[in-house]
Formats: sequence, C-alpha cells, structure tokens
Amino acid sequence: MIRVLIADDHAVVRQGLKQILGDTPEMLLAGEATNGQEVLDRVRAETWDVVVLDISMPDRSGLDILKQLRSERPKLPVLVLSMYSEDQYALRVLKAGASGYLTKDSAADELVKAIRKVVSGGRYVSSFLAEKLALEIGADSNKLPHETLSDREFQVLRLIAAGNSVTEIAAELYLSPKTVSTYRARLLQKMNLTTNAELIHYAIRNHLID
Repeated sequence: MIRVLIADDHAVVRQGLKQILGDTPEMLLAGEATNGQEVLDRVRAETWDVVVLDISMPDRSGLDILKQLRSERPKLPVLVLSMYSEDQYALRVLKAGASGYLTKDSAADELVKAIRKVVSGGRYVSSFLAEKLALEIGADSNKLPHETLSDREFQVLRLIAAGNSVTEIAAELYLSPKTVSTYRARLLQKMNLTTNAELIHYAIRNHLID
C-alpha cells in the first residue's frame, strides 16, 4: 500500500482527495495535516511514501515546508497540489525539490498517475510544464524579471500585488515589517521598478496574481 499524507487546510479539498484515493486499491490515505507544523510533526513521527502538499498553508508557506522536508527527509517524495496556475509556482517548487506539481483542477486519474510516478522515484510534470522546463535549459539570459527573484522575494511580490500592506505581509510570512521592506526594495531594484503601482501592473500583465 502507498501511504499518503495529505496536507491542505481546506476540509473540502481533503475530503475530495480521500474519495479519489479511496477508489484506488493500492493507495492508503494514512493521514491528514491542516497546517505546516502538523506536516512536519507527522513526517517526523511516522513513515510515509508520499506527501501531497498545498502551497497555501495557514501558518507557513508551502515552499518553506517543502524546503524543510527536503532537508529532513530528502528521499520522501513531495507532490505539490495547488490552486495556483503552473505559470505562477510550478518551476519554483520543482527547483525547491518537489517531485511534481499539479493544479487542483486536474482530473482524478491524473492525480493518481502523479502519485504513482513520484513514489516510484520519478518526477511528474504536465506537458505544458515539461515544455517550459525544456525552454529553461540554457535560457537564463532570457528570463523575465520576476523569474530572477528569490522565493521569498517572489512571495512578497505576489502579496504586494494582491493589495497587502507591509504590516499584513509581515504577519503572514512571520517576518518583521523592516525585513519585508528590505525584500520589497530588493525586488523592485531587480525588476527595475520604482512603485507598488508599477509592480501591480507587472503582476497583472504576467498573470502572477489571480
């Protein structure tokens, strides 16, 4: 049996995933986690074959949790299942060590296929993402400005573009307002922008926010 840990803060999503896995004979939904700390606690205490992880968690970013899992359990496959489009996060999570990336509107059979693939030691990407990865090879000089940002800078960019204040971003990312301001200044410099308005316009134009 494939022991699956589902990490998502939405009960409806977890219930839907349980239904999908329950209809697949060799898969066992052995556990659920509703926040980042629960994910880490359960991975440290129990044995899993795969973690299905959401990017948006209430206490810590899924990217941060992914990096922690990679550090503590480098051989444990992590399949990221997110509401965000592949354009927004897929390349980042794969570079951070995820074994695969799926959006939540993917078909049930695609999820099962992805779990089987990553548990067997492979990596799962859609045909769209595979093409983007191919284009990435040797194309550093052609990167868009936001693709040069660190993961934390990218998080701050998206939160600013969504209309959050420095104080709100600091609370969400568990950082000080001063640190958030530093990230903001750094990402504006990297992207050759000067104001939040320019940043918001860029994010909308490049489909970085929903």
